Amino acid sequence: MSKRRIIVGISGASGFQYGMKVLELLHEQDIEVHLVISKGAEATRALETTYERQEVVKLADEVHSVTNLGAAISSGSFTTLGMIIAPCSMNSLAAIAHGLAGNLLTRAADVILKERRRLVLMVRETPLHLTHLKNMQSVTEMGGIIFPPVPAFYQDPQSVDDIVRHSAARALDLFGLDVGNLKRWGESPRG
Repeated sequence: MSKRRIIVGISGASGFQYGMKVLELLHEQDIEVHLVISKGAEATRALETTYERQEVVKLADEVHSVTNLGAAISSGSFTTLGMIIAPCSMNSLAAIAHGLAGNLLTRAADVILKERRRLVLMVRETPLHLTHLKNMQSVTEMGGIIFPPVPAFYQDPQSVDDIVRHSAARALDLFGLDVGNLKRWGESPRG
C-alpha cells in the first residue's frame, strides 16, 4: 500500500460528535480518509448537532454513498489500515456481527474483517441487553475491537470536547496513529 488509507464510518447512534472528532484528528495526518455515513447518522447529525453536512464531508478525501455497494471500500483489494465506526449503533453492530452487508457501511466492515484488518467499533448504547453483548462477543471473536467511548477522567478534562477528543484519539491509537496530543496515564502531555 503506497498511501496510508483508513475508512471512517458514522452510524446512527447518538454521538455523531465522535465521528466528527475522528475526522478532525485524521485531517491533521498524512492519511487518505474514506468516509461513509449511514442514513441514521444523517438524521442524528441534524437532530443532535449544529454541523452542516458540508462541514463533515470536507474532512474526508473521498465520501461514499451508503447505498453504493460498488464503491472501492467494498473490495478487499482496496488496501487500508482498517475501519473505525464512530459512533456504532446497535443496528450496525448486529449487521456486522451476522455478516449482513446490506449497505456500504456494513459491507466495508465485513470486508475489513474478512481481510483481517483492524475494525474498531465505538459502540453507543446503554444499558446493554444480552443480544448486544453477544453481538459484541461475535465481532470480537472475528477480530474486531469493541471500543465504547467511555470517559477517562485521569486526563482532567475541562470540556465535553476534551472528553470526546480523548476517546477518539484513544480509538485511533488502535491503528498505530498517535494523534490529538493525547495525555496518557503516567506521562506528561506533549508540547
